[in-house]
Amino acid sequence: MLDKNLLEILVCPVTKGPLIYDKARAELISVAGRLAYPIRDDIPVMLEEEARTLSAEEAEGYRKGGSAQLG
Repeated sequence: MLDKNLLEILVCPVTKGPLIYDKARAELISVAGRLAYPIRDDIPVMLEEEARTLSAEEAEGYRKGGSAQLG
């Protein structure tokens, strides 16, 4: 489980925008960048080359606060 204080200060390194914590997938989501940063051993890996690209549908689901969004 990530520290809530850490989650409040982390931003997407590409867009500098906010991130959404998806606990079920162990990822930090950048809707604006359409990127999902992995969390390994409770440590966010904030490297663009390690991020997974979100489909337009996935990004829209997070934008609308769909069931995939957890936090």
